[in-house]
Amino acid sequence: MTPGAALRLRLDIHTQYTTTVKALGGTLRALARREHPSDDERALELREAFRDSGRGVASERMWLIAPHPVVKASDSVFHCLRRICDGYVDGTAVGSPEDRARSEARGTAAAKMRKLMREDLGVGPLTERHSPLLGDYSDPAAQ
Repeated sequence: MTPGAALRLRLDIHTQYTTTVKALGGTLRALARREHPSDDERALELREAFRDSGRGVASERMWLIAPHPVVKASDSVFHCLRRICDGYVDGTAVGSPEDRARSEARGTAAAKMRKLMREDLGVGPLTERHSPLLGDYSDPAAQ
């Protein structure tokens, strides 16, 4: 494989993983906000969303191609999302202190993962955060 082809492959894999976990986080949050007929139904929908998100395929691609520091960082993001999902399954309210702490942990892990991915791709660091911290929103309803 040429160096250019290897770089494009890593870019594709990194992009697939970051977009998959970002979409999964949004899906979990939306499901947790919705009314459900029962706690069991809520738990089932959250677990199905986690399982069906495509994260497993994206993760396997990461494990096969990415350098160890990127794999380790992507695994940290996975564990943060798992804790978020499990919290919602257990009834944690969106925007509660526990939810904000878990979301911040995920944001920190994702920022580290993206930094390592950028290094792997040979691009410079970002000079500003991709998205604001939860407390940075001026609209309290956005939290």
